[in-house]
Amino acid sequence: MSVDDGTDVPLGSLVPGDRIGDGGQGEVFALTSWPDLLYKKYRDPRQVDGDALAALVAVRRALPEGPRAALDGTAAWPLCRVVGQDGRVTGFLMRRAPGPMSWRTDAGATKLTELAFLLRPPKPAWQAVVQPSPAERYALAVALVDALERLHTMGLVVGDLSAANILWTVRPEPAVFLLDCDGARLVGRPPVLAQADTIDWADPLARGGSVSVDSDRYKSALAVCRVLACDAYAAPGAPFVPVPGCLDERREAAVRTLLERAGGPYGTRPDLGQWRVALAGRDVIRLTAAAPAPRPPVDRAKFDDLRRRHTIRLR
Repeated sequence: MSVDDGTDVPLGSLVPGDRIGDGGQGEVFALTSWPDLLYKKYRDPRQVDGDALAALVAVRRALPEGPRAALDGTAAWPLCRVVGQDGRVTGFLMRRAPGPMSWRTDAGATKLTELAFLLRPPKPAWQAVVQPSPAERYALAVALVDALERLHTMGLVVGDLSAANILWTVRPEPAVFLLDCDGARLVGRPPVLAQADTIDWADPLARGGSVSVDSDRYKSALAVCRVLACDAYAAPGAPFVPVPGCLDERREAAVRTLLERAGGPYGTRPDLGQWRVALAGRDVIRLTAAAPAPRPPVDRAKFDDLRRRHTIRLR
């Protein structure tokens, strides 16, 4: 059986293995029959909007091969719904995160390399997490902007963006991977479940449980500045101190400008395209026209003398 065509999969056909994840809205299980896939099981299927989940599956299926591969490489996107005997949606199948997005503890446990490990100085307990150089940190910020812009271009609202649902690695090259993608929704459409917010990542202008393209833009600004500054609490309106060597002077000026605007009202916050241009160092530098130099005062005596000596008298 293939799940790549988006067809619903009967719950009875799955052979769940170990539980490898546990969140507020569901649990994640390994699958004995499909080692490269995971099953997210919702805690309360009665709260699930099955049509909204089908719409997310259809978004991926509608993409051409290249963009679909790009989405698969950067997001644990819902591949297909899982349905019970009563026809109720119980969860969905998704791909595992790439191997380099995890690390092993001293006790031998495997953990995902969440964004949280990028926002604080390294600690002895997680010294196995390979830390990025300043240049790699910059590249991770660019990769995150690219991944989020891809979703916005597809007409999606990401929703709950946080340090726990973004993975990263610098091996073999800087890359990011988004989790909890069933929290996204199509613009103008309802979400699969009531959309959540994470403490210290919520848009201060949004009502509780309400997310939009503008709130995505605010949260994206949080993610970018926190990655660049290695600061879990950097935000618009707070001091921004990028990691030395992470940004050149031009890029730092552009980031500061967008970060200031990100704290503004709805409709004024920079979109992901503007962040991409700023990080690329291609923003326009507005120059003030130089004022003309003041004319020196005229020495009337010298002027009159020169005029007398160079005047040609015609007789």
